[in-house]
Amino acid sequence: MIHHHDAVSVIRAKRDGLQLTDGQIDWIVDAYTRGAVTDEQMSALAMAILLRGMNRDEIARWTAAMIGSGERMDFSSLTRPTVDKHSTGGVGDKITLPLAPLVAACGAAVPQLSGRGLGYTGGTLDKLEAIPGWSATLTSEQLLAQLDSVGAVICAAGAGLAPADKKLYALRDVTGTVESIALIASSIMSKKIAEGTSALVLDVKCGSGAFMKSDEDARELAQTMVDLGKDSGVRTVALLTDMDSPLGLTAGNALEVRESVAVLAGGGPADVVELTIVLAREMLAAVGMTDIDPADALADGRAMDVWRKMIAAQGGDPAADLPAATETEVIAAESSGVLARLDAMSVGLATWRLGAGRQRQGEPVQAGAGVEWHAHVGDSVRKGQPLFTLHTDTPERIPAAVAALKDGWTIAQEGKRASLVIDRIG
Repeated sequence: MIHHHDAVSVIRAKRDGLQLTDGQIDWIVDAYTRGAVTDEQMSALAMAILLRGMNRDEIARWTAAMIGSGERMDFSSLTRPTVDKHSTGGVGDKITLPLAPLVAACGAAVPQLSGRGLGYTGGTLDKLEAIPGWSATLTSEQLLAQLDSVGAVICAAGAGLAPADKKLYALRDVTGTVESIALIASSIMSKKIAEGTSALVLDVKCGSGAFMKSDEDARELAQTMVDLGKDSGVRTVALLTDMDSPLGLTAGNALEVRESVAVLAGGGPADVVELTIVLAREMLAAVGMTDIDPADALADGRAMDVWRKMIAAQGGDPAADLPAATETEVIAAESSGVLARLDAMSVGLATWRLGAGRQRQGEPVQAGAGVEWHAHVGDSVRKGQPLFTLHTDTPERIPAAVAALKDGWTIAQEGKRASLVIDRIG
């Protein structure tokens, strides 16, 4: 153990573009978690990392130090292999909801530990909390028991998992240092590796509605996380997927649950079905289960059975009516033609303005709020037909949501959606 380290020397080293030593990284992550290094000092270091970057060795050590700040889960007692998926987030991205029960229906165990949404739309937990009675909180014992009996869990990550990340994440949010690829990759992977899954499939979004707008940044993030997984002994693969257009036909909380249930019932929008099956195949392949086609488990109702058990096991009523917003507003097409563009960021912003997301941690979200669009990119539309339906309990929010959508769509003579999966890394 190194003594006499002080935070300033570590900050200076990175400020001047030096590689941090293992000892420096271990010390500062631990000291920050304990409160011996101040927020001011850690935010200075985070800014230095954002501007100077970290190499593969530094990122691997930083991630290991964040994992070491807390406990690790152990799934070795399970009879099924464990595999998880992480999406970097996008508009209308409800894929976890049908995917976890689908993969479980094929025989793997899916421990999907999720966080709360910060940003445009609610996170996975916010969506599921629209289901009457459903609870995101499970003890480790309950989580293991449910993985054993049902095969899938979507729940809140316990405070004991990578506490360094929880602290650093909140700090990055208010200091303009969220965008660092090294810090994003280590944040995601420290939680996923501490979670103890044997394999991991990453869905790295790219485009207008994604955190990574450019192909180049999305690729770098994907490769960095795949390398981190490899260096930690977790089989990791990443798909680069398009997020210029939103996924499915809804963004919101209850709206997206409804759409997910439609997918599990054998219907739902084609793009959501496609990505769910593509990711399910990757997850099953990652644990050597290539003899089962997830498309069959979706078609024959097995995935729906697991969904019902998974929701019920966490106190939810899978048969209950989902909450609906009290107010709706329809936006009609102004001309006839083809929906050539639907900007994911505009839809996301409108969804957030209607009350489906939160501005700061701890805020409540509206279960029923959100945006429905009635055409996919590439579909024909006629003048006067409903193009969007806005949902909210607070109608005073509607004008701002309409304004967010104003330049977010184009009707032209022709147009088609870009392919969903851009590339595979790993």
